[in-house]
Amino acid sequence: MKVNVQHRWDLNEEEAIALQKELAKQVVTQDQLPDIQYIAGVDVAYSEHTDQLIAAVVILDAATLETIESITVKDSVQSPYLPGLFSFRELPPVIKALQQIEHEPQLIVCDSQGLAHPRRFGLACHLGVLFDVPAIGCGKTRLVGEYTEPGHTRGSASPLIDGEEQVGSVLRTQTDVKPVFVSVGHRISLETANDWILQLAPRYRLPETTRMADQLVRKTMTELQL
Repeated sequence: MKVNVQHRWDLNEEEAIALQKELAKQVVTQDQLPDIQYIAGVDVAYSEHTDQLIAAVVILDAATLETIESITVKDSVQSPYLPGLFSFRELPPVIKALQQIEHEPQLIVCDSQGLAHPRRFGLACHLGVLFDVPAIGCGKTRLVGEYTEPGHTRGSASPLIDGEEQVGSVLRTQTDVKPVFVSVGHRISLETANDWILQLAPRYRLPETTRMADQLVRKTMTELQL
């Protein structure tokens, strides 16, 4: 995959926030999706004992949800964790992995936030804008916003509201299981994002993209004894 937007990564907090605000202007919140054949899931795992990390990309067949390609990259942590600047820590190794894949995805699902972010530019937005590819944020937990609990059945959803703005959906992917937090990353509407997350989560709470990427980084960390 080719990165369409280049920028420095060695930024201080003030510079990173300014860049987020600038790049947020490029986020597209309407459907601009091609025919989707391949969907990517991305994940990063950190060593508890060293500064090493593993980034993984898995490519799933959109129709069967079977994994058709997977890539891992070993790297070192380049920046500390700062609230609201998660993407500056995670994306450099993820980009390295995406640049190695052979089956280019038409959609990327991130285990993180998109518009549901203080500056409306979570990791899913950042990744989507850099590659100019449709992207969805599907987080396990809430970063910003308030909501009422959705219904208990699969497919029930309630708005995630920050201030006076809907920034995402609280989506029940399985009946009587904790919901996930879905938000637009880039080039997709919230309604379509919800539909895709449901399609990608036929049996479990989390979409298969997230589950497969998580399993891959854990397996690789164990094999490398990190």
